Amino acid sequence: MRRGVGAALVVLLAGAAVAVFVTAVTPRGAQRVVASEGSSDAGPDAALVASAQAAPILVHVLGQVERPGLYELREGARVFDAVAAAGGLTDAADPAGVNLARPVADGEQLLVPAVGEAPPAAAGAASDGRIDLNTADVATLDTLPRIGPAMAQRIVEWREANGPIRSVDDLLAVSGIGAKTVEALRPLVVP
Repeated sequence: MRRGVGAALVVLLAGAAVAVFVTAVTPRGAQRVVASEGSSDAGPDAALVASAQAAPILVHVLGQVERPGLYELREGARVFDAVAAAGGLTDAADPAGVNLARPVADGEQLLVPAVGEAPPAAAGAASDGRIDLNTADVATLDTLPRIGPAMAQRIVEWREANGPIRSVDDLLAVSGIGAKTVEALRPLVVP
């Protein structure tokens, strides 16, 4: 009986040590991702393991945050997580100047404007507000309807492998993009 209690205690202590280690090495912003990941059936331990295994991404946070700088987050992190990692918004920040729910991309530079400051133009935005398919980054492409982060990444990879996009119809060559998506994007993008 004592041996069973001792073994159970060792297992509990090992689990607690792993949880403390993962929390200690995970940036503060990524901890919020841990709370939102996983299905309700899997439980919090499954979410913690999934987050610990996610690939790291780097995001450069600037502007009206307490500690501007370069932050390592986990894949699937959102603007909210990047801002939290940078210490949160300053009193001068305009929270409406950024979409806190938008996923962030590896290598992204995130600028939080001050109240009264114009939000920064999206990377790849044309002068008329449409998105330029040849200069937009993954995060900007991800804002388009029917385009998620994976599809946005495929567009960038196709563009890098095949050269400039000359027509919106070129998107049909990107794996996973069909005619309906191209028609939905046509008024929103420029080649």
